[in-house]
Amino acid sequence: MFDFESYKRHYKVLITLGIPIVIGQIGFIALGFADTFMVGHHSTEELAASSFVTTIINLAILISIGFSYGLIPLVGSLYGQKKYEQIGQVIRYGFYANLLVTLLLLLALGVVYLFVDRMGQPEELLPLIRTFFLYQAASLFFVGLFNVFRQFADGITNTKISMWILLAANAINILLNYIFIFGHWGAPEMGLEGAGLGTLIARMLMVVTAFILFFGSKTFAVYRKGLKIPTSDLSLFRKINKLGWPIGAQMGMEMASFTFVGIMVGWLGTIEMAAHQVMITVSTICFMAYYGLGSAVAVRVSNFEGQGDYQQVRRVSYAGFHLMMLLALVSSSIVYFFQNELGGLFTDSQEVILMFSTLITPMLLYQFGDGLQVCYANALRGRGDVNIMMGIAFIAYFIVSLPASYFFGFVLEWGVRGVWMGFPFGLTTAGILYFWRFYSATNKMIKK
Repeated sequence: MFDFESYKRHYKVLITLGIPIVIGQIGFIALGFADTFMVGHHSTEELAASSFVTTIINLAILISIGFSYGLIPLVGSLYGQKKYEQIGQVIRYGFYANLLVTLLLLLALGVVYLFVDRMGQPEELLPLIRTFFLYQAASLFFVGLFNVFRQFADGITNTKISMWILLAANAINILLNYIFIFGHWGAPEMGLEGAGLGTLIARMLMVVTAFILFFGSKTFAVYRKGLKIPTSDLSLFRKINKLGWPIGAQMGMEMASFTFVGIMVGWLGTIEMAAHQVMITVSTICFMAYYGLGSAVAVRVSNFEGQGDYQQVRRVSYAGFHLMMLLALVSSSIVYFFQNELGGLFTDSQEVILMFSTLITPMLLYQFGDGLQVCYANALRGRGDVNIMMGIAFIAYFIVSLPASYFFGFVLEWGVRGVWMGFPFGLTTAGILYFWRFYSATNKMIKK
């Protein structure tokens, strides 16, 4: 029987922690999607080109974010035990590890750039794709640095600080887009290239702001003290990598399924790509809202894990799932009832808006599975139980989702709508398997 009073406190704490993270998560991705919003009103070709680039860059960004999530179980557990100076050591090695990952991702993006003309994209889009790609790839370096500060702040339950930085960065990005894309205030009209420049500058300013706050604020003095303690503890560096890589791989495989779907859609044509990009924008905002709430679940789970209270570990996850489903209901209702208005926000093309509307059904169908997999993926990483997540992600996205997308889209010839039909199958599979792992693992700990 459901006992509301036993969950009430968890709802309150998760909402308090989660709302700033949700806003921050949406803001993080919105830095790139502000480009989509404004470029779509400049030209349909630039919107299609931004679709291809944004899909690939977001794959790298989410791998980077996922790797940095490995810091949360470490920071959260130490925070729950009031070992504040040791958190400073985690920050130090977190920077080392995340810098290494960022350099590897930039190397991979360099390879993609060299072979972009062999990926079946429309020939007329290639010059636009190449220029925008370089700006977005350069901004990834600053994303990697900011991730460390962000996960540290969230892990100590100071979730508002990243939110405000990201909101400020979005405002700056929108202003710079207005100047550079359309050529206002004496600047040349740069189009899609101007969108890339604006995003790069905004992400640089995020890192500058984070460093000023960390090294200048009294709030973080105790953590800076730990940062200054001389040490060569490579075991901590290895532990960060041991936690970070499985999470990065799990999020990377999920995003890779969207990336490969984006490449498939490119085989269908420019209008299909543009409609796909608009729906990716809308659905990713929903996803990042889920992941923001999921991050709050991870933080609370890590706190109770550090205290050894496994009953509360499980209860937090259930409370998070309840809130996740409420969020899914609200977001799905907005998308369904305002689908025409949403399409019109990003483009003036009636062809693109009409095709966008055909993608509403598969998008709504996968909201339950998306909420389920986000909640329990985060509950697992809050416990530091991350190794199995790679295998589950591979099964869900590469064995189930991508083949289903190809089957519905090209074998049954349903087009772009069919390609999107693979997502409900993959995401729901992932959610069920993550839940099963979390439930069975916590069951063992409770029975001890």
